[in-house]
Amino acid sequence: MATDASGSDAAGPLVRIRSLLPGLARAEQRVAGIVLADPASIARRSITDVAEAAGTSETTVTRFCKAIGVGGYPDLRIALAADTARTSVRDRELGSDIGPQDSTAQVIEKVGYADAKAVEETAGQLDAEVLERLVGAVAEARRIDVYGVGASAFVALDLQQKLHRIGLTCFAWADTHNALTSAAVLRPGDVAIGISHTGATGETVEALREARKRGAGTAAITNFARSPITEIADHVLTTAVRETTYRSGAMASRIGQLTVVDCLFIGVAQHHLEQTKAALEATYEAVGTHRLDARPDRRRHQKES
Repeated sequence: MATDASGSDAAGPLVRIRSLLPGLARAEQRVAGIVLADPASIARRSITDVAEAAGTSETTVTRFCKAIGVGGYPDLRIALAADTARTSVRDRELGSDIGPQDSTAQVIEKVGYADAKAVEETAGQLDAEVLERLVGAVAEARRIDVYGVGASAFVALDLQQKLHRIGLTCFAWADTHNALTSAAVLRPGDVAIGISHTGATGETVEALREARKRGAGTAAITNFARSPITEIADHVLTTAVRETTYRSGAMASRIGQLTVVDCLFIGVAQHHLEQTKAALEATYEAVGTHRLDARPDRRRHQKES
């Protein structure tokens, strides 16, 4: 599991590079682009070759290596070679962008692969210690506000539904005015959670900043460990998602966020185990008559047939 904002030994080098990309200096970002474009080739390329391809110096390449948590360029080559060795030709094919000529069957395979990788890599680098601290804060909070816009708004609603169902007071806000006015009445002991794939969604960052100003504990769920939202979050949980051709659909990013939300919910549920059991049973019974197979006329029809 991850141990700090820069990643951990459990997270592969490519996952760490993508996570830290927005926080790198521009020249380092160009080096990252060279590495991400063809990681398998790095083992065969010298530091001079990579520096020239990125239009920068060997010193910058070395700084880039240290920024992503490896000691230097030789260590990066070894890490990438090991990563490449674990990746089959089939994985590389399924991990490629969805093209306009891909068949429906290929689209299904690539979407399924991307979603599965989002879950696997997000879980692989999720910081258990940070998660535990956030679980404790949420479990003891007077109320929880969750902020997210666009696709992240659906994830915020999912967390609200889960926490509300086990008896916690939780609100999800997608509208900027509602989010800000709600954040303005938070106080110490409350928790505000901002969900943003990029970590740079202005509305979400603004609401989380307002909540922090009022004394609430703050948390961020984002793909990038050095993004603006992390600067105002007491707890940062990262996803590990690579959006490709259809980034505007926010597909794999949503799956990664839901993975984090599920882990958070289970932790909170464990914290209040007896209350959780009672609440889940009560809510299950409350909606029981709205299932078609539970209605008297439905059961009678089944017996007659």
